[in-house]
Amino acid sequence: MDSLTARRARLDAVMEARGDWPERSPWIREAVGRLPRDLFAPDRLWRWDGEAYAPVDRAADPGAWADELYADPDAAAVTQVTDGFATSSLSCQAVVVDMLDSLRPEPGHRVLELGAGTGWNAALVSLRTGADTVTSVEVDASLAAAARARLADRAPGVRVLVGDGAHGLPGHAPYDRVVAAYAVDRVPWAWVAQTAPGGRIVTPWGRLGHVALTVADDGRSASGWIQGLAQFMPARAAGATTGQADQTGQTGFGAVRAGVPRESERPWTRDLAPLRDDWDLVFALRVALPELRFTVDADGLSARVHDGVSSWAVLAAPDGRSAVAQQGGPRRLADELDRAWAAWTETGSPSRFDHGLTVTPDRQYAWAVDAETGPRWTLG
Repeated sequence: MDSLTARRARLDAVMEARGDWPERSPWIREAVGRLPRDLFAPDRLWRWDGEAYAPVDRAADPGAWADELYADPDAAAVTQVTDGFATSSLSCQAVVVDMLDSLRPEPGHRVLELGAGTGWNAALVSLRTGADTVTSVEVDASLAAAARARLADRAPGVRVLVGDGAHGLPGHAPYDRVVAAYAVDRVPWAWVAQTAPGGRIVTPWGRLGHVALTVADDGRSASGWIQGLAQFMPARAAGATTGQADQTGQTGFGAVRAGVPRESERPWTRDLAPLRDDWDLVFALRVALPELRFTVDADGLSARVHDGVSSWAVLAAPDGRSAVAQQGGPRRLADELDRAWAAWTETGSPSRFDHGLTVTPDRQYAWAVDAETGPRWTLG
């Protein structure tokens, strides 16, 4: 058994042991077996070495290259780096499988993909829906050309066009299924307008998970539940590639704090570890305070919070007991975080899967527990 074959088999077995292969969609496992991810990977991948992305070339070190693709079901392989930032990747296999299961494509469905990347996802979908049913839009002309070349041999019916995915592709609408390969904070209304009533839209949302929306019978709204938890790259237009901005396009904590003095200090009574370990809490806080970014130290004794603009907070418990919150800027981020945390607890600590999203032509809102009666958070 050659190296790639062995790695494919090992990853398949790990996913089987974890229950990652969906029983209701056996076609996905078959499709991944027929079109494994290495067939769509470029010869140069990129590995984070702790300080920067370093190239991993297939010709120079085929084992390391294969490891980037098959080391872990939850690991994406970075396929493009621009000005030191990762700008495209081959999504981790577990998330690709989960999103395809959420999409629920059927034979004959017309599918629009936003973000062709390497072409792998579109190829898998086409095995389910049939030839000439999948169209993919990619903003990066070089990525589109490379994906088109790979698909020519392995899924020749897939069309790859260059364009801004935020606009969808009205000339080929309506679609039965729409799937995005990058994260959005607001779902473009064009995606809903171009999807047939009863159709499904699956997209990474909020950079922490993906949501599956069903278009209403009258075509005037789409609503659905969070399906899974994972981090995704943002739309290319939303990401920064230079300066002191992070991958979300926000200024980093250090730059925000450097220009804003400490203005208040208060006791902090909550254990900080859940901000690091409880993904249901983290997701709920992202919904309630989407512009906030926070990191927690490995020991769980301190955290840094900022809004990417002009406000920051440091939560610290150096002795593990008497924690304090220091804050600066026009907003009191520790106070806001505390209130959002309390509200989540008071509503029964709903999980990420208890949250959903509703999109209409003039507004969007997230909700918890019940789309009609549960708490809501207007987006944007």
